[in-house]
Amino acid sequence: MIHSVMIFNQLGKPRLLKFYEELNLLEQQSIFRDIYDIISKRPDNLCKFVNGSQSVVGTGHRIIYRRYATLFFVFVVDQSESELGIYDLIQVFVEALDRSFENVSELDVIFNFDQVHYILSEIVTAGMVSEVNLTEITRAVNEAKKLAKPPNESGRLGLGSFRRGFS
Repeated sequence: MIHSVMIFNQLGKPRLLKFYEELNLLEQQSIFRDIYDIISKRPDNLCKFVNGSQSVVGTGHRIIYRRYATLFFVFVVDQSESELGIYDLIQVFVEALDRSFENVSELDVIFNFDQVHYILSEIVTAGMVSEVNLTEITRAVNEAKKLAKPPNESGRLGLGSFRRGFS
């Protein structure tokens, strides 16, 4: 099971924190700080899989992360998940973001957080992987964008309608 998904920058500013188990805000902040401290101090040439300790995420949990430019994408999982499978899932998530935002950047994640959450919810639902097909994820995101667009202006009554009358 996936317990949490995090995106944060090199300075430790969280850009997305999603927990799939009930934790109070202080526990979430503590887990985030501990994970940031562990990952930010690791050299780039080390393995991207870290076993969780009792103080961070609990025994039996693993931290799997990838770094893209200035952002860290982190998944906290239990022993039932494949490390390489989650590592590949991070790649799928980033590619879905890249298709949605055309060369995703940290600012895209900040200003389009609702869309980032939607893309993540297409991939992971209730801590379980639900979709890994990039074409299906992109199709679902594009359909949601179409539904979110405002209706055409021609259907609205504007000030011009009052000047011309309602005939």
